[in-house]
Amino acid sequence: MSAVEQKELNIDSISEGKLSWIYIEKPSGDEVEFLEQHFNFHPLNLDDVLSRVQRPKIDEYEDHLFIVLHFPVFDKENRITRPSEVDIFIGENYVVTVHCSANLKPLAKFFRECQIHEKSRQTYLGRTSSFLLYHILDRLVNYCFPILGKITESIDDIEDVIFTKAVPETVRQISLIRRDLISFRRVIRPQIPVLETLEREDYPFFKEEQEIYFGDIADHIRKIWDGLEDCKEVVDGLADTSNWLTSHRIQEIMRVLTIIMAILAPPTLLSGIFGMNIPLPGGIESGNLLPLGILLSVMALVGAGMFIYLRRRKWL
Repeated sequence: MSAVEQKELNIDSISEGKLSWIYIEKPSGDEVEFLEQHFNFHPLNLDDVLSRVQRPKIDEYEDHLFIVLHFPVFDKENRITRPSEVDIFIGENYVVTVHCSANLKPLAKFFRECQIHEKSRQTYLGRTSSFLLYHILDRLVNYCFPILGKITESIDDIEDVIFTKAVPETVRQISLIRRDLISFRRVIRPQIPVLETLEREDYPFFKEEQEIYFGDIADHIRKIWDGLEDCKEVVDGLADTSNWLTSHRIQEIMRVLTIIMAILAPPTLLSGIFGMNIPLPGGIESGNLLPLGILLSVMALVGAGMFIYLRRRKWL
């Protein structure tokens, strides 16, 4: 394929010996048509290349595999981890990688490294297609660890300030981390069975020891999943702690308000009684104790009625 054709089709490629790595970023119908003309790929797989909603999977054919994987990309603006899809065709003499996002830095960086440095090209493309695939997946999986590390650091920061900062700010931080954690888990979980399949199954055009190489990647992805599980438990615990602190602070506020009401209740009662327009002992228009007795009796009956009602409703 000429350099002009590569530029027009947004396709890069490098070769070493019999092995070629074809790199496609942000594919369109023209790039898919090129793959259809030069390779014996299934039309449904080519349609999947243009789709951004494919679940991780492996489709096995006689002379190649079609692999769909998702890897996390952190969106700094919205503070959330989003999935970025990578489609891989691998045969005995070629590896084709296609991805729609320009933010998948480890894959682009690895390709440029092999493209610029002859030693890297000879190292990674000088053996077999399965050896190159291993290193591609290894770079992508290892890129997940720094993202996991950022989540862990954020959790540690919340642990330090949960007892000192205001409740709304703490709740907001916990909610953001929980949202990011849920998104990250959705990306990682479907990858595990796919990578375990690469470790377990035997493919005739894979010349490397799959159990060793792809088993290493499967171990890494399981380690990431275990880290996410640990983070989930910690975040759930922090959320419970935040809820308990909120409840405790509300109880403290209610206790203070109850004390204030208890202090103000007797003066309020007295001012209410002597503010009535009836003659009472000690008032401006002094009278006998009968009106006061009737008034206190009515108040006592109302209070007793409310007490009985609350007891029957089992609120007391």
